Amino acid sequence: MLGRVRVLVATLWAGSLWTIGFIVAPTLFGTLGDRVLAGNIAGSMFRAEAWLSIACALILLALLQWAPGALELKRRRLLAALVLAMLVCALLSHFGITPLMAELKAQAQGSSGIMDEAMRSRFGMLHGVSTLIFAVQSLLAGVLIWKQQ
Repeated sequence: MLGRVRVLVATLWAGSLWTIGFIVAPTLFGTLGDRVLAGNIAGSMFRAEAWLSIACALILLALLQWAPGALELKRRRLLAALVLAMLVCALLSHFGITPLMAELKAQAQGSSGIMDEAMRSRFGMLHGVSTLIFAVQSLLAGVLIWKQQ
């Protein structure tokens, strides 16, 4: 029973990452003419995704701890390592990079609403790092699902 719940939580987590990151966000930028609006909506969705990631990670870690006999030790350690790596990705992005990006946006709004070249460059670099972390988390989610069986 707990094994099925574990698979369900892992699938929810992976599906939410893939849906928001690879379908919803690109659709927003491709559909809305206002890139700032698209970015704000995508940012809200990624914030919600970060909290969902934290919740799923904690639930999965608890399930792995509560049902140690359901999995061999080697597989349980692998699954825990994958969950922890995904959690680190979510925490780095949400509490590390996202606040820095928000600070740059706030600075731009305070001055003229437009980022200068240096700010745009820094924002682009942070966005690139955030995208890379998200891609790693998404890849790890696929491995997590694959290794559940």
